[in-house]
Amino acid sequence: MEPRAAMRMRMKMKLGLLLVAMAMAPTARCRDMYDDHSSFKASGAPMVTAVIVFGDSIVDPGNNNNLKTQIKANHAPYGMDFANAEPTGRYSNGLIPTDFIVRGLNVKQLMPPYLGVELSPEDLKTGVSFASGATGYDPLTPVIVSVITLDQQIDYFHEYRKRLVALVGEKETARIIDGAMFVVCAGTDDIANTYFTTPFRSVEYDIPSYVELLVSGAAKFLDQVAALGARRVGFVGLPPIGCVPSQRTLGGGPHRRCEEKRNYAAKLFNTRMEEVIAGKSNPATTRMVYIDIYGILQELVENGEKYGFTETTRGCCGTGTIEVTGLCDARFVDICDNVSNHVFFDSYHPTQRAYNIIVDYIFDNYLQFLIA
Repeated sequence: MEPRAAMRMRMKMKLGLLLVAMAMAPTARCRDMYDDHSSFKASGAPMVTAVIVFGDSIVDPGNNNNLKTQIKANHAPYGMDFANAEPTGRYSNGLIPTDFIVRGLNVKQLMPPYLGVELSPEDLKTGVSFASGATGYDPLTPVIVSVITLDQQIDYFHEYRKRLVALVGEKETARIIDGAMFVVCAGTDDIANTYFTTPFRSVEYDIPSYVELLVSGAAKFLDQVAALGARRVGFVGLPPIGCVPSQRTLGGGPHRRCEEKRNYAAKLFNTRMEEVIAGKSNPATTRMVYIDIYGILQELVENGEKYGFTETTRGCCGTGTIEVTGLCDARFVDICDNVSNHVFFDSYHPTQRAYNIIVDYIFDNYLQFLIA
């Protein structure tokens, strides 16, 4: 078996080469982007059989597009730096973390949504995202905004598995699932929206008790994912929610400082989930790895100049203080001149370049433990 240190360096070099190549490549790409993989030239064999994703807007490539909800990103300026400036439903100016992950693992070019696109046989075999923007571990969170619950995402996985069996047979399906990497990423909407923006939970729970509600929901969900046959699960922790532009605006006072109660809730959740995952992970059955993104996003916000960012507290869309999803609409608001200078694209979601750095950090520090 390859030593972990060597694997870590090899993976970092591969991701770096991929990102350089992507930056140098022409923007234009085939419109039927989820079926055409001819432009993706892997630098080696795939490191996993597939990548399967559950979660919220950070990893939603467009599953909300056809829902009756206001939580959508299928309009300009979202996707302004995507192929043909196409707003696919990704909450960013371009790629999102799971796109970088599947490229870095040599699996495919883009992570497609499960809903709303005609998936090719190759995309079914190499994984999809069931994620839905604004969902969460609190069962109330997706109900408030009419998006897909995590339980419904599990149901979609069972439907997906049946399609895979029909395509490649039971034995090959089992091999694909066994060799896949599962990603779980949610929780920010529970804290930012359900607890701090609506009155439904804050009157009933203090912050520690609400965090325990989320921890219970996340632990249950991880058990469900393990029951699907997942042998490698990357669980993404929460970022410094109080430093996100919209949360600075809503809770940070006239100077829009990072709002510490939101950050406290995020750090408490992260600490508890790291403990839960340590107790659940079993290399003989399901290996679970807690992925901390709190520190790297905080670093980008506090020391953005080190990475070439000149704006770390406002998004690129509109005033950058409150615009997100429906409020971030190119028909009604202006867009900044140089999006690459911004850590955040709208008032809630990072830019493609910030995601690039975050995923590089994840590859360097965590993924080797999932695929070793």
